[in-house]
Amino acid sequence: MISVVLATFNEEKNIKRCLESVKSFADEIIVVDGSSTDETREIARKLGAEVIKTTNKPNFHINKQIAMDHAKGDLVLQLDADEVVDKILQRFIKKVHSKILKREPDDHRAVAWWVKRKNLFMGQFFKKTGQYPDPVIRLYINGYAKLPQKDVHEQMKVDGRVAWAEGHLIHYANPTFKDYMRKWNTYTAFKAQQLLTDKIKINFFSSIKYLVWLPSKTFILIFIRHKGFVDRIPGFVFSVMSALYYPMSYLKLWGLYQSKIQGEEGEWRSQRSQPGLWQSQRKYPGVKK
Repeated sequence: MISVVLATFNEEKNIKRCLESVKSFADEIIVVDGSSTDETREIARKLGAEVIKTTNKPNFHINKQIAMDHAKGDLVLQLDADEVVDKILQRFIKKVHSKILKREPDDHRAVAWWVKRKNLFMGQFFKKTGQYPDPVIRLYINGYAKLPQKDVHEQMKVDGRVAWAEGHLIHYANPTFKDYMRKWNTYTAFKAQQLLTDKIKINFFSSIKYLVWLPSKTFILIFIRHKGFVDRIPGFVFSVMSALYYPMSYLKLWGLYQSKIQGEEGEWRSQRSQPGLWQSQRKYPGVKK
């Protein structure tokens, strides 16, 4: 049995194309939906998916893991709704599943597979820019892989050998720059919250790191080392936006600290407006009456 699992949120434009690409081999399709406000769940059900409704978590990988936990198949393919399985990968998945069913003893057998992706950005698929082959672990034998659920760009943790799959996932991630900016804003906000959790302070040294060093390093790494210039204008734009990820996350962290300070000041003013309560808390800190 082959299971295909997805986590979705407002993916009515993508979900049909994705699920139609797996119908030739999927015995089970699990869709964990984060309370979409569009027709995502209805479209998925019409295409034969089992749909589980939940909340839309800030870290999308939590919902992905929920979908993985519901899979009953021997072999599991984890997808994003904006991905399509090409013909070569479809044949490879069937071939792997056939070998699993034969249960042939093999001390060197892989339990998971890296899958190459072709990423769409501003109307063209990347050839370089650090975005091809962009390998991701998406195919695995059930029970041997899981997501750490700590970061939006993390890879699966695998208990065993990881091999390479044949074929590609066609990733329609950013058909327009507007689509990219929507995700970029989500990722930078999530990163800012991570920095706050890690207690990164706003000071001279952290400002140099996040506003100067990391963006400069990132741009050089992507545009020069990973040959972003080969992809021309889209490669340049992606390199710039990847570099700006760090200063924007840092500035959003600054905003979180500002909000926290304003909240504490607002609470203090509220207490000052109630003299009796304020005086009692000054005299007996921690004591509630």
